[in-house]
Amino acid sequence: MCTLKLGRYLSFIFICFAITHSIALGSSYSIQPTLGCIISDHTWVQYSTYFFYPVLSGFLPIVIASLFSMLAYHNVRRIVRRQLPIIRRKLDKQITAMVLMRVIAFVCLVSPYNAYRIYATNFPTSRSVPMAYAIGRLLQASLLSINNINFVINFYIFILFSSRFRRQVKFVLVKRCWQRWKSCCCHVNNQIEPENNIAPCNSQIESEENV
Repeated sequence: MCTLKLGRYLSFIFICFAITHSIALGSSYSIQPTLGCIISDHTWVQYSTYFFYPVLSGFLPIVIASLFSMLAYHNVRRIVRRQLPIIRRKLDKQITAMVLMRVIAFVCLVSPYNAYRIYATNFPTSRSVPMAYAIGRLLQASLLSINNINFVINFYIFILFSSRFRRQVKFVLVKRCWQRWKSCCCHVNNQIEPENNIAPCNSQIESEENV
């Protein structure tokens, strides 16, 4: 149902919303002498606790990804019942497995950081307790690193669960990139010139001598 033109409009709207929302949420932070950079406005604390982290950053993307994974699974079940080639069925099953594993990875990687941010927003740790503050910073950095893996794990998930994707990667890396690099670095000019070019030269020299 979604056309390319509609997709561009939706992308533009979501980008504008993300920029506006980030500016508004960032303006609610303030630097406290004992707590560091935290959300100081009570309204924004409630918003982050009950909507931003659990819904906008956590539950809503999970629901959207799960919905499309179930639609993909339903599509594969419908295709299996139809008279389609076996290769087409295998490819659709691989796509469904890739989507399902992507959703599972998304839930496992994003949920811990969102849960910690909800806790840290409502119960910030004071710098007057150095050990607890250091543990909180370490835990946040660790969970943030795990959360960022969500943006780079697609390639590895597809490598593990799609044989066709593995063959395509092998073809690109070995057949194209490696051969191109090998031809550039190990290029040797071993061309042999044909003898036909020598005969005209000899005849030209003889004609000049006769003249």
